[in-house]
Amino acid sequence: MKAQRMADGARGRRPSLSIHARARRAASSGHVIPYLAGAIGVTAVFVGFVSTLVDRKDFPTFGDGIWWAIVTLGTVGYGDIVPHTAWGRVLGSVVIVFGVTFISLLFATVTSYLVASDQDDDATHVLLREISARLTAIEAELGELKRSD
Repeated sequence: MKAQRMADGARGRRPSLSIHARARRAASSGHVIPYLAGAIGVTAVFVGFVSTLVDRKDFPTFGDGIWWAIVTLGTVGYGDIVPHTAWGRVLGSVVIVFGVTFISLLFATVTSYLVASDQDDDATHVLLREISARLTAIEAELGELKRSD
């Protein structure tokens, strides 16, 4: 695997990362908010488009569909735009369940990655202390060798 990544780098290609690896890197670097906003934004646009197709009466414009999708995904539900048709209500039910589940899952995942990266930092500090102690011992032995010569 490492050899493949090095070969990809030598050819000028970036190695492909899995979604899991990208999420872990985003969480550990602190760049999670753009990923979360992007995922929710893409979902809102898609649901807004579908809502205008499914229920033209209650969502006459694409903007109304997106607005309703954002409000519903965020579980706010202002009530200014409400689906009245059966298919609109089915879509609304799916979006509500998806929104609650999606947001909960994303925040749980981000939290677990942040905790894991913090634990990785602790392990790194322990390893660095061990290396520093070994280096100090090596320097002491070198100092004794120089004095004995």
